Amino acid sequence: MCGIAGIFRPGEGQGDEREVLRGMLDAMAARGPDGEGVHLEQGLTLGHRRLAIVDLSPAGRQPMKSPGGRFVISFNGEIYNYRELARDLALPPGTLRSSSDTEVLLAAWERWGPGCLHRLVGQWAFALYDRIEDVLWLARDRFGEKPLFHHRATGVVAFGSTLGALIRVPWVSREIDAEALAEYLTLGYVVSPRTLLRDVRKVPPGCLLRVDRDGQEMVRWWSPRFRAAPDRRAGSK
Repeated sequence: MCGIAGIFRPGEGQGDEREVLRGMLDAMAARGPDGEGVHLEQGLTLGHRRLAIVDLSPAGRQPMKSPGGRFVISFNGEIYNYRELARDLALPPGTLRSSSDTEVLLAAWERWGPGCLHRLVGQWAFALYDRIEDVLWLARDRFGEKPLFHHRATGVVAFGSTLGALIRVPWVSREIDAEALAEYLTLGYVVSPRTLLRDVRKVPPGCLLRVDRDGQEMVRWWSPRFRAAPDRRAGSK
């Protein structure tokens, strides 16, 4: 369990929102007691709270950049088949700087783009920024095992692993969604993508939110497939 958080203002110059991010990361201290990291980019303030599991060394710290520097990621979760993915990528010796699944994910995205998600076995939520295209991607695993919340306003997206992190953002309202509250009291949970907060949404399971200067688009990258039940009457007497 780790924590990711950030603020993205596509197309804008360097904005120093470290103090806001600091509050978001402090709200998730329990999710990542082994350290934290911050990355500042034009229009992007990206943070991470770390619970070291796969690679305990400093080489596994996040946010993490791809070797070429194009992509930067804040990742929460675990990719169970990352060693197999590393073999499929046939990376030249010395390419990987760590033994973390996060670095393999970066290499997979660099090679296959969003199509790499279909190759991942595990549970995850991550924020990945393309520094050349000025595009932010927020991704969630097939069944939504790892949380990822976001608040969208004109020209800015704030995101994090918990609602507690989002309410540290000054422009995120704490107003309760009455229908979501009724849903929670009735069902014991709030149906995705809604949350108890009126203006905060979940990235739905199996979905990918793309954010750039032209707008925001939610893309479903995975859907369950159901097979028809076999006709047991065939051949029966």
